[in-house]
Amino acid sequence: MTNTSMTTREKVEHSMKRRRAAESRFRLYGMASVLFGLLCLVVLFGDILSKGGSAFTQTFIETEIQLDGDYLGLDASSSDQDVRNANFSGLVKKHFRAMVNPDGRKERRQLYSLISAGAAWQLQSEVIADRSLIGSSLRIDLLADDDVDQWFKHDRGHEGEHSRLSELQLQWLNTWVDEGALKTRFNTRFFTNGDSREPELAGIHGAIKGTFLTLLVTFLLSFPIGVAAAIYLEEFAPKNKITEFVEININNLAAVPSITFGLLGLAIFINIFGVARSTPLVGGLVLTLMTLPTIIISGRAAIKAVPPSIREAAFGLGASKMQVVFHHVLPLALPGMLTGTIIGMAQALGETAPLLMIGMVAFVVDVPGFINDPSTVLPVQIFLWSDSPERAFTERTSGAIIVLLGFLIVMNTAAVMLRRRLERRW
Repeated sequence: MTNTSMTTREKVEHSMKRRRAAESRFRLYGMASVLFGLLCLVVLFGDILSKGGSAFTQTFIETEIQLDGDYLGLDASSSDQDVRNANFSGLVKKHFRAMVNPDGRKERRQLYSLISAGAAWQLQSEVIADRSLIGSSLRIDLLADDDVDQWFKHDRGHEGEHSRLSELQLQWLNTWVDEGALKTRFNTRFFTNGDSREPELAGIHGAIKGTFLTLLVTFLLSFPIGVAAAIYLEEFAPKNKITEFVEININNLAAVPSITFGLLGLAIFINIFGVARSTPLVGGLVLTLMTLPTIIISGRAAIKAVPPSIREAAFGLGASKMQVVFHHVLPLALPGMLTGTIIGMAQALGETAPLLMIGMVAFVVDVPGFINDPSTVLPVQIFLWSDSPERAFTERTSGAIIVLLGFLIVMNTAAVMLRRRLERRW
């Protein structure tokens, strides 16, 4: 009897050992999965940071240029329009010709290609701000071309055989490096300029402004409509087949591919109602359709989380159904609704496909002033730059991705903090 009992115990212990081993393996698999996911994120973010970090600096040529009033046809009394019409581009070319004395038209073209077209606009802005500079020498950091910028930041000292700079251009640049004329500074133009065909002049100001206006339209439309729909479906709608059909379709819409909403916006808002393409207004309308299911679902969940005792106490004190909902239930459910809205807005911030369908992929240089001005958004700007062949645009693509990720992290962090600060523990 004892031997049989010991044998059974041994079997149980052996079985427990196998269960514990299986549990340990499962934990190891889970930890390995988490570590693999973290490793992928580190590699992804590391690659983006390594490529995009240099987008926040720009190469300049430090020089002293004579603002010849006779050449420009300007004096201290010239108007702003006269300054804008003056030949600052020719003045910049004349200045650098005197510096290196190029021989022939070919060498002059190679020299001019080292200086950005924005150098003339820099001088123009300085003169518009201060007319007393006309006729004097101005020490200024002129913007270098994107090829010079990439060479100075990445390729200097190990020029490859596929360099876009000629031997003569490299000779001039190395001379300027020895003289201390080439230097890098923080690239403020990346945040203050709109889009441009020239990489060294391209910035995300227009895209950020367009993103803000688009999200503003989205929030002003989706939040009140989503909250009202959640309140009606949860508190007032009769429980019948029609309501059940609506609820099922709202849940299904949350899983519909985003490009479908772009097609819907193209068919309804643009083709039927005639809303202008590539504007924050139509972009906000399309993103509203996309974020409404998320806001409605999160709003209903927040309303369900309010304890029934709150409603029963309000009814017991003689409150009407409307008073119970808007005076007691809604204030308690609002933090959860706001959290869901922020998450939905963060999802809308990263969307590209639906906006491509309504024309927000257009090349827009000017910064939009209102919701009906032509505009683009940050994800679409990244899409446009990623398709550009210039190496400097690859750098700016990664830089814009860093900015977009920063916005997404801020919005999701705000949602978490808002929930923790305002939620009630029952």
